[in-house]
Amino acid sequence: MNPLKIMAALSTALGLTCGSALPAAAEPAPEAATAARSLPADPFFAYDRPAEYGVHRERVTVPLRDGSHLACDLHRPAAPDGTPAPGRFPGIVYDYNAYDQLGPQGQAAAYFVTRGYVAAVCNVRGSGDSPGYLDPFSGQEQRDNYDLIEWLAAQPWSTGKIGQTGVSYGGHSSLLVAVNKPPHLAAIIPVDGISDWYENTIYRGGIYSARIRDWQRSVAPDTLVTYAQHPLYDDFWRERSVKSRWKNLDVPVLEIAGWYDRYRQGMVENLQARGRNVWLVSGPWVHGWPAGQPADIGNGAYLAWWDRWLARRPGTPLPAARVTSYEVPGTGWQQFDSWPPAGTRPVRLGLGAGGTLAADPGRPATRTFEVNTEPAAGGPGQRLSFATGPLQRDLVLAGEIQARVRASFTAADGNIAVVVQDLAPDGTATRITQGWLKASHRSGHERAVPVRPGKTYDLDIRTWPTHYRVAAGHSIAVTVSSDDYPEIDSDAPAGRVSVRLGHGGSNIRLTTL
Repeated sequence: MNPLKIMAALSTALGLTCGSALPAAAEPAPEAATAARSLPADPFFAYDRPAEYGVHRERVTVPLRDGSHLACDLHRPAAPDGTPAPGRFPGIVYDYNAYDQLGPQGQAAAYFVTRGYVAAVCNVRGSGDSPGYLDPFSGQEQRDNYDLIEWLAAQPWSTGKIGQTGVSYGGHSSLLVAVNKPPHLAAIIPVDGISDWYENTIYRGGIYSARIRDWQRSVAPDTLVTYAQHPLYDDFWRERSVKSRWKNLDVPVLEIAGWYDRYRQGMVENLQARGRNVWLVSGPWVHGWPAGQPADIGNGAYLAWWDRWLARRPGTPLPAARVTSYEVPGTGWQQFDSWPPAGTRPVRLGLGAGGTLAADPGRPATRTFEVNTEPAAGGPGQRLSFATGPLQRDLVLAGEIQARVRASFTAADGNIAVVVQDLAPDGTATRITQGWLKASHRSGHERAVPVRPGKTYDLDIRTWPTHYRVAAGHSIAVTVSSDDYPEIDSDAPAGRVSVRLGHGGSNIRLTTL
């Protein structure tokens, strides 16, 4: 059967052939309030063993190749009298970031220390008690991390097997040090890391992120000027990227991500690029350690990973599948051999002039919206909204949703934001995913391609991957606008955007399971 006919038949069965306009405002995704707390049915996640040691803490300075040093708290297995236990132990860099959180992270690491690991919690150069200039994810910071790994491996208490973990900043640091290939790094667990500092975080679709600017002001204010000087993807960003060096990502990687985390795209990209040595666990979590969030997997899975690759304990399990994913908002854990899972099907839906989102979007037409230049102040005339009719049965989205927006601009550039939502029968709209693109970046981020006012362009926009069940009776809704503050800046020049609709016009492609 013709693939287009298959998609049309599937769309009809799901009730996707007619629709109505989306309400003016949409609620953000819930923090998985309905998620079950049960673990995946997999021995890897049930793994544990008793504590054998106490914890001995000491402050150390780690020498670096240029004569500087890092401030670290070292947490070592302790004998009953509190002194360091005799013997050799594997080591874990338990967060390497700029937040001066040595105490709290040391407490979190105690579980692993009592089971025979040395944990080092360190401030990067220019933060906490580590002297120097803070330059997040720079080559210098990566070299320092390399030296830290090798210093730990050379200590008399060390077996020479070192791992690294961390969340957010520390998650990306773990990935970056891995692509630098220090000889004694044996495995990593990045939590809420990324693949590319430019695309995943700073310039989303080529548009500066207003959200990250608040982080810069509080953590690394000098980067406000520096990052603004690099609006295109260049060597400055490649240096800070895992994506540019995926071929070097050889150590075993256990990625911990969240379907409500704003950096999940990079974690999925790492898996897809280096699947032979990358495993992904993605839960119903917002940004941060899963501990304390619904469906937390606990410490056992982390311990199993370290016991497998660092302690080399016989019989320690690996995850039963490459991907362990919690289908949000509350269905539960599932396991797959790849992402997107095998058996997914594309469903293409066109944007119709009457606000419909359907396999048959109707006759060609054009609708226009005004560019919003004021953050968070957009009105009905500054967006276009589309929705399917109520679904006749549940629909599972498993992967990216891709949008093609055919648009022209009255200005010499413009931004397009696409937001996909779950529209409940009572009108409540829950954000599923989103994506953005600056029109001058339509051919990539390495150079800006001029936009001719009045000319129609095909703008292909990737949204963040998702694993989401839209319930029967709900609708899928899409909003197209120039603004999605605070995810992106409201920096598009004033003017109007005309969007082509109906047959031959704009559309989205769902990845369904």
